[in-house]
Amino acid sequence: MGIFSRFKDIVSSNINSMLDKAEDPEKMIRLMIQEMEETLVELKAGCAGLMADRKRIDRDREEADSRMELWESRARLAMEKGREDLAREALVEKHAAEHAAGSLESEQARFDVLIEQAREDMAQLEAKLESARERQRSLVKRHVRADQRKRVRNDVRRAQSSEAMMRFDRFEQRVERLEAEAELAGPAGSHGLEDQFAQLENGDAIEAELEAMRKKAAGKK
Repeated sequence: MGIFSRFKDIVSSNINSMLDKAEDPEKMIRLMIQEMEETLVELKAGCAGLMADRKRIDRDREEADSRMELWESRARLAMEKGREDLAREALVEKHAAEHAAGSLESEQARFDVLIEQAREDMAQLEAKLESARERQRSLVKRHVRADQRKRVRNDVRRAQSSEAMMRFDRFEQRVERLEAEAELAGPAGSHGLEDQFAQLENGDAIEAELEAMRKKAAGKK
């Protein structure tokens, strides 16, 4: 594809629309900027070539004008010296130089138009390039913010997971403590029950002994 075809495609392209449809907008904008920069370099080189040609035409035009003046002065000199034949030949050379100067003047005007158009093209491309770079900076900022949000979410998840584990550990420790307390409370309860039955049994023995003592005391009477 020629430089001007690429230039037209770039200038007429809708960057935002292309990026919205791209699977990888950052990669696409990077490639677009690269192509714009390469095209801009070629445009500048082309414009520099036009300007160099314009200067060459200027030099040729100055030389043609100088020849016109030279042959005109020679024609006058020949007429003054009575050499009409030489004067005629000098005028022929003058007219040839004049014709060349006219052609070069047309070339100057044509190159002026080409140079102006090249400068306008470069200005349009530079504006498009700056717009693309601004969009790239925006995408980079969005990417950085997205990464930051992702890291924050991951940190929150890790914190929440750690907090949940801590709560689970505390609950497990509480259960273990309750189990230990229940285990310690079990034997103490059994001893208490045995003590109650022992008291009942001892109470019966005491009552029996008292009854025996009563009977014995009554027999003595």
